[in-house]
Amino acid sequence: MFDLTGKVALITGGNGGIGLGFAEGLAEHGAGVCIWGTNKDKNAAAKEALERHGGRVAALQCDVGVEGEVVDAFAETLAVFGHVDACFANAGVGGGGAQFDAMTEAEWHRVFKVNMDGVMFTFREAVKHMRESGRGGSLVVTSSGTARFGAAGSEHYSATKAGVIALIQSLAVGQARYGIRANAVIPGWIETAMTERAFRTEAFQTRVIKRIPQRRWGQPEDFKAIAVYFASDESSYHTGDTIAIDGGVSHF
Repeated sequence: MFDLTGKVALITGGNGGIGLGFAEGLAEHGAGVCIWGTNKDKNAAAKEALERHGGRVAALQCDVGVEGEVVDAFAETLAVFGHVDACFANAGVGGGGAQFDAMTEAEWHRVFKVNMDGVMFTFREAVKHMRESGRGGSLVVTSSGTARFGAAGSEHYSATKAGVIALIQSLAVGQARYGIRANAVIPGWIETAMTERAFRTEAFQTRVIKRIPQRRWGQPEDFKAIAVYFASDESSYHTGDTIAIDGGVSHF
């Protein structure tokens, strides 16, 4: 049912964390996979790991916050694979705990550049291709629980993660006639490089885990299945949705 042979998936920020979890699931089920990341060494390591599944894999350096780099990287992706069926806009940066009353314009735009502008640039190129090719496709964005509940010191981060959900809903409506569907994924507390500093603190370990009904931290591999589902034809009538993969924390 979920055979992805012949399909091609692009994952931004696919060289680690949730993005690599997406990529692993897609590669395991036969999809050609292209990952974008800014770190050359991480890209190479992720590419090697994904190639063990036997499919075609490419890893490109791209800062999604720079429009020209996104345009060039998408063109290179098409040159390698010929088409893109699923586009996962996963690349993002954290808020860094900046206090709102002391937040600078530069700090505000640092987060928006990647988390909002980068998603727009990536999806714009994907939509253009999917419409022109006539193949349609699937758009998936990685949002955050902070889109739904407050997070002091992360107002700019929260704003971007709420913003991409609104973007997804509009894309779902506007692009449906072209066979393009769009959905968002909200992760819970996942052990990744981005969360490593917080996870090392005793307060985080003792307080936050109590708020997760499953009483465990999420892992990148918890995102394999949702990636396969959204990339497959089995989700062809599923669009405009936001799905939480969070161990139940959003219902606590």
